[in-house]
Amino acid sequence: MNAIFKRTSVRSFENREVEPEKIEKILQAAFAAPTAVNQQAWEFFIVTNKEILQQLGKVTQYSTPAVKAPVAVVICYNRDNLKVPKMSHIDCAIATENIWLECEELGLGGVMLGIAPFEDRMHNLAKILNLPENIVPFTIFPFGYPAKKTPQKSRYDEKKVHYLK
Repeated sequence: MNAIFKRTSVRSFENREVEPEKIEKILQAAFAAPTAVNQQAWEFFIVTNKEILQQLGKVTQYSTPAVKAPVAVVICYNRDNLKVPKMSHIDCAIATENIWLECEELGLGGVMLGIAPFEDRMHNLAKILNLPENIVPFTIFPFGYPAKKTPQKSRYDEKKVHYLK
C-alpha cells in the first residue's frame, strides 16, 4: 500500500472543491475501519459550509487549516452505541487513518487536528456543530487538493525495533 509511505500532513489547499464521489469514497474507507467488538459507534459530519469551516478553524490554535479547506470531516462517536467505551478513541483514530490513506489514493491531502481528549476543545466543537449530548467529537480532518505536497521522509528507526526470540 503506497499511500502509507506517501501520506503527509497537508495544511494548505487549492481553491478547488472536492468532487462528491471522492467524498463518498473517503466515507466508505472510514466505514471499512475495524472497531472494538464491531461497535461502529462513529458518526461523520461532512462540513463544506464556509462559515462553519471558519469556526472550525478557531477551535484550537492548531485548527487553522480548516479555514481554507474546501471540506472537513468531523469524526465523532455516539455514546449510546458503545459496547466498549474505552476503545471509542482508538476506533475513531483508525477510521481517521483510513480517511487519510484514501485521501492520498485520490490525490487529496489533509491533516488530523487534535480535539479529544481535551474537554475544552471537545465542548467547543460540539457547540459549533450543535451536537446532541450523546455525540462526542473526536477530531477534525480538513482535506482537499494540496496547494503544496512535500515527500514523506522515512521514519523507520531500527533502534526502536526489538526482536524477542
